[in-house]
Order: sequence, then C-alpha cells, then structure tokens
Amino acid sequence: MKTDGKRSDDAAHILRRDKALVKDVLHGKTESFATLMSLYVKRVQALGFSFFRNPTDTEDFVQDVFLKVYRHLESFRGESSFATWLTRIAYNTAINTRTRAKDVLPLEGEIELPSSIDTPEETQLRRFTREAVQEAVKELPDQYAVCLIFYFFHDFSYEEIAIITGFPVNTIKSHIFRAKKILRQKLKDYSVQ
Repeated sequence: MKTDGKRSDDAAHILRRDKALVKDVLHGKTESFATLMSLYVKRVQALGFSFFRNPTDTEDFVQDVFLKVYRHLESFRGESSFATWLTRIAYNTAINTRTRAKDVLPLEGEIELPSSIDTPEETQLRRFTREAVQEAVKELPDQYAVCLIFYFFHDFSYEEIAIITGFPVNTIKSHIFRAKKILRQKLKDYSVQ
C-alpha cells in the first residue's frame, strides 16, 4: 500500500498481522484462514466484479481464488505483503477465466465523488458523472484500466501493481498517465465542483 507517516505504521502492523495469521493456518488453525478471508473478501469481490460484472460469476471467482490461496498458502514467502500476493492470485485467476476482452470495470459504487452536495439536481449530476467515469474506464485498453483501478480504487503502489500484473514499474506509470489523459479527454464535459 502507499505509505507515509501513520500509514507506514499501519502497513507494518498489517504485514505482521497477516504473517501471523498465515503461520497459524499453516500450523492447523483453520479459523485463522476465515479471518484472512474476512479481511480480504471485499477486495477480491471488487476485483472479480471489475472483470466479470456479474454477481454469480463474481461469487464463483471469489471461491476459486480463496481455494487457490488455501491450497498454495505454504508458497507465501512474505517477500511481498499477503494482500499483494493474494491480489496477484486473484488477478491471474481473473485473466485466466475471463472470456471477453473488454469486461474490466470498477465495482459499482467504487468511484465516489465528493459528497457535500444536497440538491436533487447536483445529486443527479454526480450520478451521471459517476456513470460517465465508469463507462469511460470500461473503454480504456485493458492494461490501462487494470493499472488505474489498482492504483486509484484499491490504493496499491506502483511496486505492488508491478508484482500483481508483471508489468515494469515505468510501464505502470505510463499506463496510468495515459489512462488519466484519455479519461480527461472523454470526461471534459463533466465537471464536479
């Protein structure tokens, strides 16, 4: 995760917690795996929905991912965070099972715009803008959309995205830059104050 100050302390705590839970699971404490699942199920669901856009397929995907994680937990070496390792498995599972090339969309409601607006007109404008952003992200090339979604909506660092996708860090930076440029152009008529 992106870190600075307090977030760095939080990240260190999360790393220690996750490593301890993994160790417990490997020593037979299956309830620790249930804890890991509860900590990361929403992340896996969001990623699955961004690929499949179907609740049934997403639920199947989540089950497949956690089954793979459980079966291969002994291969987690702790070189990256558990969240990054899990997301890499989820990403690879989604790529391997996806049947259509243009199904990458952020989870509905994942894109939240500032909410200091109370009038019905402004609320409607925000809803239209959110939908426009989601449609614009859908039209991005897959590699741009994946990097953008991981960076802005899942709060991964460039390095974590590199581990998950296998893209070099500079390629990820370039993909995010280009995605933002495309989105800026597509969304120039939408302005949220």
